[in-house]
Amino acid sequence: MAELYWIETLGCPKNQVDSDKLVGTMVADGLQPATRLEDADLVVVNTCAFIEEARQESIDTILELEQARRPDAELVVTGCLAERHGDELAEALPEIDRVAAFGVPVSLGPTRAGSSPRRSQFDLLELPRPPSAVPWAYVKVAEGCDRSCGFCAIPSFRGKQRSRSIESILDEVDRLAVQEVVLVAQDLAAYGRDQGRGSRRIVPLIEQVATRVGWVRLLYLYPSDLTDELIDTVCRSGVPYFDLSLQHVSRPLLRAMRRWGSGEQFIDRIADIRKREPAATFRSNFIVGYPGETEQDHDRLLTFVEEARLDWCGFFAYSEEEGTHGAGLDGKVPTTLRDERLAELRALQDRITSEKRDAMIGRRLSVLVDRPGIARSPAEAPEIDGIITVPDDLPVGRFATVEVVAAEGPDLVAVAAESVPPVDQSSIVEPSLLGGQPGSADERPWSPPGPTVAPV
Repeated sequence: MAELYWIETLGCPKNQVDSDKLVGTMVADGLQPATRLEDADLVVVNTCAFIEEARQESIDTILELEQARRPDAELVVTGCLAERHGDELAEALPEIDRVAAFGVPVSLGPTRAGSSPRRSQFDLLELPRPPSAVPWAYVKVAEGCDRSCGFCAIPSFRGKQRSRSIESILDEVDRLAVQEVVLVAQDLAAYGRDQGRGSRRIVPLIEQVATRVGWVRLLYLYPSDLTDELIDTVCRSGVPYFDLSLQHVSRPLLRAMRRWGSGEQFIDRIADIRKREPAATFRSNFIVGYPGETEQDHDRLLTFVEEARLDWCGFFAYSEEEGTHGAGLDGKVPTTLRDERLAELRALQDRITSEKRDAMIGRRLSVLVDRPGIARSPAEAPEIDGIITVPDDLPVGRFATVEVVAAEGPDLVAVAAESVPPVDQSSIVEPSLLGGQPGSADERPWSPPGPTVAPV
């Protein structure tokens, strides 16, 4: 009987890609996915260590799975926490059988007895992965980051940016056999810059991926790299979704963060994009309580959020990370004040998001059905934004045209377009305009792959 594995993934979409590739190595070793944690011979936790809250969640998950696993099952911890705090983690949690940093195979067998496997035995970035179990997939196009933002420790353990070749990315897209590809990286718009072939290789990548799938979506764009060429390419792709890494809007605070831009520059760029594409969707994240943040800085952010009316926003408490520029700054913001600012910003954005979702009622949308009764339009990134509830009989993995009939906070309720009177077709948001030709991804049937994909 084959040995079974269970993998738990924490953190960002980039970690999910790493887990998929680890699954590929485990399947190649003859392991099969367990349907229950209690049945697994090998339990893997792919951790996150971006901020203190993420580290605590990783530790809590490790302890939870340690309690739930079979007594003879092996518990392996990998990912960012293992890379950044491997020695301390192994010492603090003797329940862990093995801590595997980046580039260390995760498997049963000969490595079980090895306490310190050699690193860089393989490159996660280029490993093959199983077909996706859902009609969409994250695809990581680069690893690492060349920036030195004052709050971020990622370059210290992920290293400098390493971009994949377009050919390897397209090969992965083809093997995944999905309807939507979500391109991700620490600094996505800088894709290819480290290869000495110019700074705009992201544009031909988007164009080529769009010929293979119905939708191509981009996550994490640094605002200074948002060129006219890139904006126009995203708008033509049929998914005019802009996930902008802004972090704050106060110019003095952004400089302290070692970041580019200001609220005025961001507002102007957003207005320019909306002029080109009125249906554009915007998401961003902001850090609250960075050292030196004044009441005036906070008011600037409130004003920006009200004026920009982004569709989706995340607000995160500043986490002091050892070795970063921010950790050595004076002017720490008291926790109670930081939390008050967080609550005020979140309440404001919740109202804006709700109003924007209410405004969708009566509109017709092209949606991708992710699972029975659940779909998304170009305005919703998978696992991050709201969802659209649709009739259960709409085929999973296919595009459909629906009409929105209700809004429930961040989520929408829609019915099949055939059940309502016809409307002007120009109001429908269509799949990819760069690709999506008849017979390509938006037309061909989609079906879930065989039993090689891990439960996550």
